Amino acid sequence: MGATKLEPRTLASGDTVAIVSPASWPEDSVPGWIAQQVESWGLRAVIAPHALDHRGYLAGTDADRVADLNNVIRDPNVRAVIASTGGCGSFRIVPDVDVDALRDDPKLLIGYSDITALHCVWDAAGVPTLHGAIVGAHADHVRRLLMEGANTVVDADARALSAGLTTTGCVEGTLFGGNLEMLARSVGVVDLDLAGRIVLLEINRAAGLGMIDRALTQLRYSGALDGVAGVALGSIDQFAGYEDRGWTILDTLRDHLDALGVPVLGGLPLGHIEDLVTVPLGTHAVLDVDRARLTVTSPSGT
Repeated sequence: MGATKLEPRTLASGDTVAIVSPASWPEDSVPGWIAQQVESWGLRAVIAPHALDHRGYLAGTDADRVADLNNVIRDPNVRAVIASTGGCGSFRIVPDVDVDALRDDPKLLIGYSDITALHCVWDAAGVPTLHGAIVGAHADHVRRLLMEGANTVVDADARALSAGLTTTGCVEGTLFGGNLEMLARSVGVVDLDLAGRIVLLEINRAAGLGMIDRALTQLRYSGALDGVAGVALGSIDQFAGYEDRGWTILDTLRDHLDALGVPVLGGLPLGHIEDLVTVPLGTHAVLDVDRARLTVTSPSGT
């Protein structure tokens, strides 16, 4: 999986953004709330027909979810795609995503958690994405990423739990990654080659230490992490005070990250937190561990 090269264009006032549910269904109010935020930026929002469908924990059938996604990929008027929520189900539609249409008309995808499966598809197509959501105090940064071609600077918090895993050094490379469990499960489903890249890892509190250990073991032993340049580690504060037979999340992560022998920057406000920062994936980044800062290049062209 090489560095992405196809640049979605920067959005302008009046451009259309589509809201889809490729995984689980959101709360009923969420698509409308996202649409309201987007329209406050001068953009036009459309909600996909099946965005609020319910089929167990899925937002409708696989066929309907991928149809919604492919329809907005193929629509030349749609300039960006926002996933309403994560949950579960993105992997089920991966084989049927219209990658050729995406390459012909690159457009940004915004989401995280289960949407990591689709970030992998976009990345394989050579199109950058945005890992995050329109939430919290950093919501306006998403607007700037979409409409101003802004770069992203993320400063680590030395007080955060994952800062305890920070090492030293400074590396450059394309940033890619996402939810740890989803990355591990993508082995054998998509071409996950992270050599030379800075890997973003974020972890959901629903995962126990054993599951985290399995995921990291799978990524390491499959060769997916061979030659990575560095690791940008998101928040794990939700694991504060949690132990499993004397081990903490830091013990589990340190066992694997130390074995990689690359710079690691923890304490980054990325992942399953209330006020997460949205960052581009598939663009050039600098992981300056010594300055406790991750800088990521704009995902959009003119």
